[in-house]
Amino acid sequence: MFDDRLKIMTTSTAVKADGTPASGQPSDDSWLKKLGPGLITGAADDDPSGIATYSQAGAQFGFNMLWTLLLTYPLMVGIQMISAEIGRVSGHGLATNIRRHYPGWLLYGLVGLLLIANTVNIAADVAAMGDVAALLAGGPPHLYAFGFGILSLLLQIFVPYKRYVQVLKWLTLALLAYVGIVFSVRMPWSQIVRNTLLPQLSWQAGYITTVVAIFGTTISPYLFFWQASQEVEEQTADPSARPLIDAPEQAPANLRRIRIDTWSGMGFSNLVAFFIVLTTAATLHAHGLTDIKTTAQAASALRPIAGEFGFLLFAAGIIGTGLLAVPVLAGSAAYAMAGAFRWKNSLEARPAAAKRFYGIIAVSTLLGVALCFTAVDPIKALYWSAVINGVMSVPIMAIMMTMAARADIMGRFAIGPGLKALGWICTGVMTLAALAMFWTMLA
Repeated sequence: MFDDRLKIMTTSTAVKADGTPASGQPSDDSWLKKLGPGLITGAADDDPSGIATYSQAGAQFGFNMLWTLLLTYPLMVGIQMISAEIGRVSGHGLATNIRRHYPGWLLYGLVGLLLIANTVNIAADVAAMGDVAALLAGGPPHLYAFGFGILSLLLQIFVPYKRYVQVLKWLTLALLAYVGIVFSVRMPWSQIVRNTLLPQLSWQAGYITTVVAIFGTTISPYLFFWQASQEVEEQTADPSARPLIDAPEQAPANLRRIRIDTWSGMGFSNLVAFFIVLTTAATLHAHGLTDIKTTAQAASALRPIAGEFGFLLFAAGIIGTGLLAVPVLAGSAAYAMAGAFRWKNSLEARPAAAKRFYGIIAVSTLLGVALCFTAVDPIKALYWSAVINGVMSVPIMAIMMTMAARADIMGRFAIGPGLKALGWICTGVMTLAALAMFWTMLA
């Protein structure tokens, strides 16, 4: 399908005499072991600010927004798979590849915007976690937000990558809370299927804005930088692994792993987003509660409708996904800055050996937390973060598509026609979404 390049390999995946994979080859005996960067990237996409967007979509427009999650799935898979392959094939993250092959002004502009957008997104996420923790346990939301921000920062700095990535994998289970809620309320399944496959579309500004918000939330630039860098982390964590452009014999198993990991991770992400829209449509929208602006508001509104159990699941999921998303936001900004300025960058490195890399993680996290203590409304600021993401995603995706097709970057592993078509379709859709966003802002 999308991996015709495997056919050019004249040998199958090499194995040692004892049956274990040869150097740099991931094990093929466990499906779960193949899940890593793609799973974490997909799960981090359903962060508290994303949950707020999906909740608002379901509350305001009911089941007529479910179709968007069907459309974004293959598009998200395509662009994230390209991100992962650029990292694993070249041995460098996106920022480093952009620095090496494109003008400096373009790199520094994109990286600067990414840092700003991610910092604001961190502020919105920790604020949402603080609000929900206050709902659950009482007390000042700002104090909880501060605690969550500091906890995330300490974990990133002091826990080595190999152990920290296992923590992130377990945190993805928090998203199952949103699957559980569906089974705690009555669902009109025939209507759900009908509205998902044959939705009632609208050209009203509010409807278009929500569609754009879902696309911008689901396909975000920080996810591109994170997944490419995590592939590099996975490679450097294995002493026997090398970039595929230098070790083509390692390609079959690694490209297969990337394919499985990305399809599974993005599928998990979109399925959970689908269930969030489904839950809020079947509960809040059905009861006339259409004006939902924050995750805490959505959780509170669910309590009298879905019951205490549904409320607790929804609230716990917000905290769990926030703890997963904040390090991805801070980490992707740090990878981008480090790649742009040739700094050592790895979550496996000790803090003293990568001071500037960890410094960016600390600064973006602490600035995000600090925004929660100012007069700036993190949720309103998130709107402008979405604007920045919507604008910068288009040139980044276009650059990624040209990089993935270049022989000097990808060698024999330049993307094939199927993946190339999917990537350009995704770029085109995001271009239309960005134009629609500006149209609704000016209308």
